[in-house]
Amino acid sequence: MQKQSIAAIILTKNEEKHIERCIRSLNGICDEIIVVDCFSTDKTCEIAEKLGARVVQHAWTNYALQFNYALYETNIKSDWIWRIDADEYLCDGLGEDVKRIVNENASTGVNGIYVRRCIDFMGKPLLHGGWYPIYHLKIFRRGHGECENRWMNEHIRLYDGQFVTVDEGCQVDDNLNDLTWWTEKHNGYASREMIDMLLMEYELDEQKQSVVPKFFGTSEQRKRWLKLRYLKFPLFVRPFVNFFVRYICKVGFLDGKAGFVWHILQGFWYRMLVDAKIYEMKKNFNFDEMKIKEYLKANYCHKKRGGVILLSFVDERRRYVA
Repeated sequence: MQKQSIAAIILTKNEEKHIERCIRSLNGICDEIIVVDCFSTDKTCEIAEKLGARVVQHAWTNYALQFNYALYETNIKSDWIWRIDADEYLCDGLGEDVKRIVNENASTGVNGIYVRRCIDFMGKPLLHGGWYPIYHLKIFRRGHGECENRWMNEHIRLYDGQFVTVDEGCQVDDNLNDLTWWTEKHNGYASREMIDMLLMEYELDEQKQSVVPKFFGTSEQRKRWLKLRYLKFPLFVRPFVNFFVRYICKVGFLDGKAGFVWHILQGFWYRMLVDAKIYEMKKNFNFDEMKIKEYLKANYCHKKRGGVILLSFVDERRRYVA
């Protein structure tokens, strides 16, 4: 059996509450831990370096650009990449199972691994409302995948090969910050999702670079399919629909008070905020579709680095991978 190596990529900014827990859960699993930090002002970098991580600082544009910067420009040597956020950690033997699977598939056509994700909110795991179990592609063979070019809800996209699913253990999302931090963070998310949804509505997103929408596909493909259907609902109606489906139809109410707060804030308030920002954007341009498209194209469709316009991450990958 050929031994395979794994590199974890963690994107950070002021994550001193979480970074130690995250890195310690990767000990003995990952051969490289790369922290790409957006100029934290707390002890994030100091803690990460003390625990053996390699820290690189880079300015933030969006998650996708930051992750692919880490993927292509930090001199990763490992065979496999593990995507994990600073407020996440591995539990219940997930790391050991993944390490076994990558070694068993050293010379096979398997290039991706789906793992189970669990969200903890206000100290309680969310086990209903369609939030558990959910599976995400978190581990992929280097050179066979990257983060798709989106402003929000970005996923890892495999170029080729098959994937396997790990049914044991979890990658737990457990943010320790308070609700003031949470609402401020989701206000930022809402701005990004507003852009992402407008790009999808006006067919300006890079669909060829994205996860293919399929109801009977992977969890990411099904989520993308549902999002496209969600777009067709009227503004300000769809937040009510989302809340009703998740909290009532998918019995989110069984998660008690924490679940109620989560579904009100994430399932309704956040979705209403996204719609309000979409409405505000369209109103600012007097609902002129051409002007909105011109604005989106000018500000959100292409990125520059070193004076060179990058039309896609595929072009970028060719610059850095021989």
